[in-house]
Parts: sequence; C-alpha cells; structure tokens
Amino acid sequence: MAEVILGLSAYYHDSAAALLINGELVGAIQEERFSRLKHDASFPRRSIDCLLKSNGIKTNEITNVVFYDKPFLKFERILQIAHDVAPWGTSQFIRSMPIWLNEKLFLKSTIRKELSHQHSLRAPVLFCEHHLSHAASAFYPSPFDEAVILTVDGVGEWATASMGVGQGNTIRQLKELHFPHSLGLLYSSFTYFLGFKVNSGEYKLMGLAPYGDTHATETKIFKSRILDHVIDCKADGSIVLNLKYFKYHYGLVMTNDALLEDLLGLRRRKPESALVQQHANLALAVQQITDGVMCQMARHAYAITQCKNLVMAGGVALNCVSNSAIAKQKIFDTIWVQPAAGDAGGAIGAAYAGWYIYQNHTRQSIKPDAMRGCFLGPEFSNDHVKSTLEKLDAVYTFVEKFDELALFTAEKLSLGNIIGWFQGKMEFGPRALGNRSILADPRNIEKQSALNATVKFREDFRPFAPAVLAEDAKQYFVIEGESPYMLFTFPLRGNEAYETQDFDISFSKRQERVNGPIPAATHVDYSARVQTVDEFRNPKFFSLLNAIKQVTGAGIVVNTSFNVRGEPIVCSPEEAYKSFMTTGLDFLVIGNFILEKKRQPDVSFSKMKEWSSCSED
Repeated sequence: MAEVILGLSAYYHDSAAALLINGELVGAIQEERFSRLKHDASFPRRSIDCLLKSNGIKTNEITNVVFYDKPFLKFERILQIAHDVAPWGTSQFIRSMPIWLNEKLFLKSTIRKELSHQHSLRAPVLFCEHHLSHAASAFYPSPFDEAVILTVDGVGEWATASMGVGQGNTIRQLKELHFPHSLGLLYSSFTYFLGFKVNSGEYKLMGLAPYGDTHATETKIFKSRILDHVIDCKADGSIVLNLKYFKYHYGLVMTNDALLEDLLGLRRRKPESALVQQHANLALAVQQITDGVMCQMARHAYAITQCKNLVMAGGVALNCVSNSAIAKQKIFDTIWVQPAAGDAGGAIGAAYAGWYIYQNHTRQSIKPDAMRGCFLGPEFSNDHVKSTLEKLDAVYTFVEKFDELALFTAEKLSLGNIIGWFQGKMEFGPRALGNRSILADPRNIEKQSALNATVKFREDFRPFAPAVLAEDAKQYFVIEGESPYMLFTFPLRGNEAYETQDFDISFSKRQERVNGPIPAATHVDYSARVQTVDEFRNPKFFSLLNAIKQVTGAGIVVNTSFNVRGEPIVCSPEEAYKSFMTTGLDFLVIGNFILEKKRQPDVSFSKMKEWSSCSED
C-alpha cells in the first residue's frame, strides 16, 4: 500500500498543498491559482482536492498530514511581544485574538474537518517548525547528499533566519536569528517605505534598485545612515535592528515614518505616486545592504561547516540579486535554491519532513533535482481545451504536430507578436517557466514597454526575463552552469561596451536606450534574471526555443508569467482565454490549438464558469 503524505501551508500568505507518494513529489499547487486571489492565505481545499483526484487518492488513504509551522509557538511569540511592547500594539493584539482563539489554536481540528468532507481522515496531523519546513524544502529535493542549509524570511514562529546542515535523511539546525530582528522584515519595511505592497512588492524594490546610481553621494549616504543607525551587522551574518525605526512588531504598519523620514531626508512614497531618482537610490542602498548580509551569512555558514554545497529557502531566497552576490563570492562549489522558496514551498518542506524526519525513510538524492522542473500543478487535455473553446465560441486552428505548432509560434514571435503560451502542467511557485508564459522577441526593444503597458498593466520600470537554450546561454551571458528556475541574475556578455545610464532622464527613457542583442530582456544595468531551458525538464519549451533559433538564429525568448498585475498566474484554459481577450496579446497557443486575436468574435465572459477544481468534467 502506498504511503501518502500531504504537506500544507496556510493562514498567513501563499497557502498551498503538496503531495508525496512513497517519497516522490507528485504535485504541489497554490490555492491562489483556483481562488484567483493573489497570495490567498485560506485553507487550500481546492488544491488538496485537485492533488488527490489527479493521483487517485482518497482522504482516508493519506498516511500523514504535515502543517508547515507550529501555531502554539507562534502564539507564544505574539503573547511575548505584546507583553514586551505594551501598551503599544494593544489594538492590534485585541483585533487578532478572536482569530487565534476561534481558529488557529485549534488547527488540528480545523484540518481534520476540512479534509473530511468526502472521506474521514484517519492519518495523524503533524506540525513542523516553520524554518525546518523551509530547510526541508531546500535540502530534500536538492541533488546533494550533504549541504549547508540557509533559510531567511520575515518570520516563522520565532526564527527569522537559520543555518543548518543536511546529511542523508537528517537536518541539523545550527543557529537561528529571532524576531523582531529580521533581514526579510527589513527588506519588507523598505518595500513599504517606497510605496509598494508588503509580501508582494519586494520584487519591485529589487527591480527598482538597478536604476539607482552606485556612485551618487545620495546612495552612499542612504547606505551609511541605514548601517549606522538602523541595522547592526555582525561578523556571523546575524543582525540587530534599531526597533525605534519600525512598527511591524506591534503596529499595523511597517515603519516609524517620522523617524525614518528624518534619518533619510526622504518622505515615505505614497503608493502609485511618481517614482524619482531618490527612490531608486534608496532601493539600491537597501539591496546592497541585503546582499552584504546574505553573503556574510553564507561565509559564516561555510566557516562552521566546511561544506561546499549550499541550499536556500525562505522568502529572501527569491531575491535573485542576493543569490547571485553569494555565487560571485565563490564560497561554495554549487548553490541550489528551492524554486518556491516562500511560504508556498513550506508545504513541500512539511511533506518531506514527514517522510524523512518523522517516518525516517532512507534518502537518495535525485539529479538534477526532485522538483520535476517545478511543473507540479494541473494539466488539461486537448479534448478539454477544445470543449472549452467551443463553449466560448472561440475561433481556433488545431495543429496536430507539435513541431509545426512550435515553428508557427516562432515565426509569429519573430514578426513582433506577443503570444500567450499554455502547455502541460502548471508551474508551482512564483515563476512561469514555460508552461503558463507570455512570450515575446527579446531582440525587439519595443516589446519591453508594450508588455508592461498593454499586457501586464504594470509599472514601466519593471524588467522582463529571458529564457534561453541551456547550450546557448554563454553566448549571451556571463554564466557558469545552469539556471533552470530564474533564481539568479547574470551580466550580459560584453556589457562593458554598451551605453550606461543617464540618471537625468526618466526610468522609461533609460529602458528605451538599453542596447545589445536582447534589449527587451535586459535590465538597465545590463543584467538579466536568466532561465536556462533543457530538454529533460521541459521538452515542449525546449522544442519551441529550438524553433525560435531556427527562425531567428537566436534560441532565446522573453518569458514572463501569464497574468496581469494583481492576479495570479492563469491555471485553466478559461482563464487563459479571458486574459488573451482582455490584454494586448496577439496570439494564444494552448495545447495544440492556436487562436489569433483579430479572428475572435465579441465574447461575453458570463459564459465562463467559476474555476474551482482541476476536473476536466
């Protein structure tokens, strides 16, 4: 009889479910993809239903359920902090207590109730510490028999960063940094100060930083004042924050705006207001400080373990600039980052912890890794796609041979068209990796602004990432090895010869002046968040890139997630079609079907059903 372990994360942000069958990761889904609420924190009922149904598992066949943190430890932290900061924070404490007393403290009962709507749950419900879940998500799917584990995020129960060592099926935690001192919350605080939304706008701060002027006196002042007054960085990579500049530990906002504004000589930016050079210089200073702390943590981790492999998870591990800063230090031979490094990935870690730590199974590392390319969600047959398109009165062309489909797509891309690309299993985690993607020709500089303005509907300063054939990556980038999950940035090869930024003109004008062979997929500092594509992880996307190379001579494409600002990545054919019809996409390639915008009739989206499961019924 199969051993089935269900891992869960929920009730903070990015709730998700992951399924192991006999120790093999067979699926993982974020609840937001079904609910259509970005960063949905609710119990992942629909994700669980989809995973169980697609794998032929009933609730009463589950062996263990493992939740990704320990509610009682988190509640202890909330009580302790409320005591320490009283009377400040009283209103927040009173507001949060009903949720804790009615729901979160009785999570085991909640899980049993939620999972027993079809069959009774017989399995024990286990709880794994938050940072152990992150550590397990980083180590167990990695290709290493032994590795240093570095996890850095906002906060779990008490831990905000941890170092450990994974060997075989064991994880040994070595050191922890505790709340309220947190590199993740420092980064989120400045995300908030710069007018972006916490827990989703951190990418924007990272994307804004390259517009900063490294040599500007203002940037240096920002950095020195933060280091002198806000954060004390220790030799072992730990930090101590001057809490008078923050309110996240007791209030409903992140920063003490008055004190921080006085320190920096810069007012907190109101959301959606204009961005100016000062904001970019501050973002750059914060990014540089984050890079420095992460590198110091990595150096210390190596110093105390002497292990040459590093694995990483936690929300800060999604900062590809910091990841690259560590890689440049050459501290470790190899670095592997969990592609879903945030809280969603905690569901994977919880499941693996149940299998290896609780069940004590023997571990064999899998190369290149056990993540299946991160293609762990639902997929839809051509029959289902056809039925959907016919219900929507969509006009389509069916192409039986995939090679012909790929060649058609490549030709349309080369002519300047922007294409929605929907194939196979949906990705898990924040990155679209070639199955739920929007594609464009990176050689065409106009595509960067067109994508932001007419397709993604987002800020014009934000860059786009290239997907490139693994064997061709060195032709374009200064890169060693692979980067299959878009978790590292690399300089454009020969970037020294290209035009540098003019800091006296707007961000959009600077982006328009980017030159080189792939300007639409190159940031203003001539770096790019690269995805290398190989045949093993994604044969269809690999075939498409080969077709693009056949047509254009360059096996590279702009690859951004198939969604618009404020919405999750599309999951179903219905959602893909709606996005196609309401954005500036020219074509939609979904399964073996091609849809051209100018051929589509006017459509009423009232025909679209609410998508609540992965069923093809």
